[in-house]
Amino acid sequence: MSVVTSNFRVSANTPNYAYVFNFEQDFDQRENRDWMINNWYQAFYFVGAYMVFVFGGQAYMQSRPRYELRRVLAAWNVFLAAFSIIGTLRTLPEMIHVLREYGLQHSVCNPSFIEQVKVSGFWTWMFTLSKVPELGDTIFIILRKQNLVFLHWYHHITVLLFSWYSYAEHIAPARWYVVMNYIVHSIMYSYFALRALRYNVPRYVAMVITTSQILQMVVGAYVSYLGYQVKLRGEFCQISEDTAKLAILMYLSYFVLFARLFYNAYLQPKRGKLQKSE
Repeated sequence: MSVVTSNFRVSANTPNYAYVFNFEQDFDQRENRDWMINNWYQAFYFVGAYMVFVFGGQAYMQSRPRYELRRVLAAWNVFLAAFSIIGTLRTLPEMIHVLREYGLQHSVCNPSFIEQVKVSGFWTWMFTLSKVPELGDTIFIILRKQNLVFLHWYHHITVLLFSWYSYAEHIAPARWYVVMNYIVHSIMYSYFALRALRYNVPRYVAMVITTSQILQMVVGAYVSYLGYQVKLRGEFCQISEDTAKLAILMYLSYFVLFARLFYNAYLQPKRGKLQKSE
């Protein structure tokens, strides 16, 4: 059974969007899936060029003065914040609907968000492609001679590779990956934009962002494991065992690195305080 709303054909297990844009309506998940099946390996080219810039750029800037780039940085973060907010608004309703009507296992194992719902399907595709331009975050860090930690570039390259590799499989837990990432990035890039514009943002906001990132990794690992367990029971779940293992390993590594970042930034005693107490 299906209904038609705003020229958008939806099945009974999809949300009723009040408005669907033409570019969302025209989204063809089969065509884009076929493209990714044949071209996902190109992500390695982007990663290769990125790593050359990471190490070559730092070496180049070592003996040169830093670039300010504050206005460009602010514009960049405003653009990514707006993109993430829109992505959240277009994907979160579908997940809420599925959780409310069909429960957690369905949300983890059924790929209706990309195969039946054109709105969330389009923005999942945009999410996947966006992992390439998001590498641009590192350009500002290097040119402004800020501290480039391992977590930053490791996170960028692994998310890009996993997103492009797993898109071809239309893995169902990606419903959670995409929505969580859009939400966290909405907050994070808004925070970065305000900082670039020299607004005095309270320190606790940064703590909230890092905490939300840690929570994202916990939930990401959990839904991946849940999908894996459903698969082992012989029930339907749109994720292969190998991909589930990769996702669990990836999210657990992120959890360790983000937890370490949180400890070093907010919990570790400062050296000056230790010296005063001695």
